[in-house]
Amino acid sequence: MISALANVEIFMKNKTKKKLIIDAANDKIVFKIIDNNKIYTNDYENSRKNFDKFAIFLFKFLNKKMVRFDIIDKVMINLGPGKYTSIRTSISTLKALNLIYKFKIYGFSSKDVKKYDYSRVLDLLKKGKLIKKLIKPLYMG
Repeated sequence: MISALANVEIFMKNKTKKKLIIDAANDKIVFKIIDNNKIYTNDYENSRKNFDKFAIFLFKFLNKKMVRFDIIDKVMINLGPGKYTSIRTSISTLKALNLIYKFKIYGFSSKDVKKYDYSRVLDLLKKGKLIKKLIKPLYMG
């Protein structure tokens, strides 16, 4: 039987880079890791109390799933329309982490997501149709 530590080492040595989806534009803060055919998801209520803890939630999620930023190569983030502060918090956090880890950041629209189903976002990524510059997010006002 393989020990828990051996499972972690096997998971971390997997050469496949992972994708991360972050969506904080709507009623939930959603984190989703895509690793080949495996998908890991966690969500939180998108409230003032929770978006103040955005980075803490993100790191707890990654730690729980045994994923580090150095094995993530693409991050997709919802640019809105949606909640102003949540969108700004998620973009700012990712831009800061990107200075260290150099992953590629792509933006998508809330219109690309139906009921928290991100398959269209992944299709747009494959087709090269996602926004690569996160300069102009769309806020609801």
